Amino acid sequence: MIRFDGVSKQYPDGTKAVDELTLEAPTGQITVLVGPSGCGKTTSLRMINRMIEPTGGRILIDDRDTASMNAAELRRGIGYVIQHAGLFPHRTILDNVTTVPKLLGWDKKQARDRARELLDRVGLSSELVDRYPGQLSGGQQQRVGVARALAADPPVMLMDEPFSAVDPIVRHQLQDEFLRLQDELGKTIVFVTHDIDEAIKLGDQVAVLRVGGHLAQLAAPADLLARPVDDFVADFVGRDRGYRALGFARSGEIPVHAEETVRLGSEVSVDGGSADRWVLAVDSDGRPAGWVDRASSDDTGPAEGSRLHRGGTTAKQDGTLREALDAALSSPSSRGVIVDADGRLLGTVTAQEVLDLIEARRSDARSGAGAGSGTG
Repeated sequence: MIRFDGVSKQYPDGTKAVDELTLEAPTGQITVLVGPSGCGKTTSLRMINRMIEPTGGRILIDDRDTASMNAAELRRGIGYVIQHAGLFPHRTILDNVTTVPKLLGWDKKQARDRARELLDRVGLSSELVDRYPGQLSGGQQQRVGVARALAADPPVMLMDEPFSAVDPIVRHQLQDEFLRLQDELGKTIVFVTHDIDEAIKLGDQVAVLRVGGHLAQLAAPADLLARPVDDFVADFVGRDRGYRALGFARSGEIPVHAEETVRLGSEVSVDGGSADRWVLAVDSDGRPAGWVDRASSDDTGPAEGSRLHRGGTTAKQDGTLREALDAALSSPSSRGVIVDADGRLLGTVTAQEVLDLIEARRSDARSGAGAGSGTG
C-alpha cells in the first residue's frame, strides 16, 4: 500500500507542482494518475521513489515513511517504467533486464534465467535476447522495459506514460499484455497517463488531478464515468462517458442471428442465399475474416484478399455492451459479428438490438431500485 499524506512539492521560484495531495494506492491494485499538463502527475509519481523530494507531507509504503529509507535501496525495491523504455543502448536486451538483480547481488546464472523467463512472459522471442535496443521496435523496447522493472520481483511498480510513444495498435496490445501480467502478479502499481481511455481501461481506481497538483476525484473507473464530482472532472472524462461506461457492462448472452457465410477462397454468388448485399467470409475454422460486397462490380470471384472489407470489429459473447455496440456500428453491413472465446462465429446482432438490451438492463435496474426504496 502506498499512501500520500498531505504531500506537496514547491520549487524555489514559488511554483507549486503538487499541493497537499492525500490519497491511497491499495496493495495489489493499479492506481492511475490522470489529468491535464501541469497537474503534477509525473512529479507525484517520482516523489514515491524520491527521484523528486517532497517539500511537505509524507509518502508511506506499507506504513514506512520513504523519507526514513536510503534512497538507493528504496529505488532498487521499486520497478520503474518510463516512456521510450529508457534502456541502456550499449547493453544487450538480456543484460538490460539483469541490471537490478545484479545490483542486488544475484549470481549471473540466476539473473539471466530470470531475465529469459520475464522476456518470454512479456511476449518477446528468445531470438531477441542478444540484440541491442536500437535493433528493436518501439513496442518491443517497451516490453523489455516492463521485463526489466519486474526482474527483481518488486512489490511496487511505477509507470510513467509507458505506452504513449507507440502506435495505437501496439499500445492496445501492450495494455492487454500488461493487464494479463498484473492478473498473474498482483503488483501495487501507480500508473501515469494523460489519456483518460487508458486510465479507465487499466485502473482499479483513477485519480483525476487539477492543474497545480490538487486531487479533483478518486474513484473506480465506472463510478468516475457515472458520477463525476464536478464540471472539471466531467469535462476531462469527456462528453461520451455514457458510451465509455458500457465498457463495464457485461453483455451476457446476446441473442444472435444466423449469418450467411462464404468460405475464404470460395466463389461468391451474386444472388446468394438472401437479398442482402453483404456476405461474411470465414476461414476454415469458422473465424470471421471480413465482409464481401456482392453488389460491387469489382467483387466478383473468390472471397479473398483485397475483396474483404475488414472495417467492422468483432465482439465476444461474454464481452461488454460497448464492444457489441461498436461491432454493429462499425460493420459495413450494420450487423455486429459476435464470436466465441476462440474467435469462431456465433452470429450477428444489430445496433438497435444492443440498444434495446441496454435499455432493458436500465429498466430492470430502475425497477430494482424502486422496489428496494419502499418502507416496511
